[in-house]
Amino acid sequence: MSLDCYAICPPGVEAITAGELTGLNLRPTATEPGGVSFRTDRAGLYRANLHLRTANRVIVRVAEFPATTFHELERRARRISWESVVPVGAAVAFRVTCRKSKLYHAGAVEQRLVEAAERGGLGGAAGTPQEFIVRVFRDQVTVSADSSGELLHMRGYRLATAKAPLRETLAAAVVLGSGWDRTSPLVDPMCGAGTIPIEAALLARGMAPGRGRRFAFEQWPDLDAKLWGEVRAKAEEQVLKRAPGPIQGSDRDAGAISASESNATRAGVAGDIDFHQGTISVLEPPPGTGWVVTNPPYGVRVGEADKLRDLFARFGQVLRTRCPGWQVAMLSGNRALEAQMGLGLEDRFRTSNGGIPVRLITGGVPT
Repeated sequence: MSLDCYAICPPGVEAITAGELTGLNLRPTATEPGGVSFRTDRAGLYRANLHLRTANRVIVRVAEFPATTFHELERRARRISWESVVPVGAAVAFRVTCRKSKLYHAGAVEQRLVEAAERGGLGGAAGTPQEFIVRVFRDQVTVSADSSGELLHMRGYRLATAKAPLRETLAAAVVLGSGWDRTSPLVDPMCGAGTIPIEAALLARGMAPGRGRRFAFEQWPDLDAKLWGEVRAKAEEQVLKRAPGPIQGSDRDAGAISASESNATRAGVAGDIDFHQGTISVLEPPPGTGWVVTNPPYGVRVGEADKLRDLFARFGQVLRTRCPGWQVAMLSGNRALEAQMGLGLEDRFRTSNGGIPVRLITGGVPT
């Protein structure tokens, strides 16, 4: 059974998500802003949800057809095999976008699709709704079922947060985009709630990010429970007992370190990360060379950038003094602040964090 799938990811991260799919033996067929298409079978769909670190959700196409009138939309929608992904009587929800089409009113399109699903025996009020993503573009209607449920960044471990928390999927993209080899030391001197070190530890140990959560496809009528069990079991067999190299996280705020330790414990990687309170001025990296990977403040509030210039200048000095030969990767939302570091870091990708345009910048510290 071949499934036409699409991994939705943060804009700018598509190449990294495509690389993840390739690593899972799931060949990308097309890439566009915000996602990567691929074809696979049920096992591949299960693996994608379980293992993808940078995707927000995985959707599966259930229908595609042209429609320029509501009559045509209604007629074709009634032919959709809704029952393939939704049990009879279950609740459904639709998220519709319309662009460059005669059917331009998303609410009206949604109403017709709800009516078509109800005629097929769906539309109950109980339970979590099965969501369908509907795209109307140039008079072509594409209906896809969300196979993930909660967004995939909801790993289940981050209950404690610090200021301006970094979403897990973006943290994973930062770690993967840094080029870290998974065995050398990795240090985050402004770790906040610990998301970057935790995602690094999960990656280093080969732990599937979705191992502690459930997915929407587990409620689909055609779920192959035996196959899903085998996919999960194989994922657990690949987990290393310990991270191969040292991982450190530090922050000046004691509350952030407490949150980091709690989150790492829930993620099952507490023994792989050394968390401690301290400013960047007291940074003590492990011996040898490695990677500094971090998400410093962006200075977007009025007057904040002025206060941060000294922090960034000091950060650059600490790196040159204590981390010569190391690689640096950091999210930057302010070119003027990053210039204070004096390292000449280069763009790896551009995306947004909490609505703020940011860039992952990378490079080496001079020896």
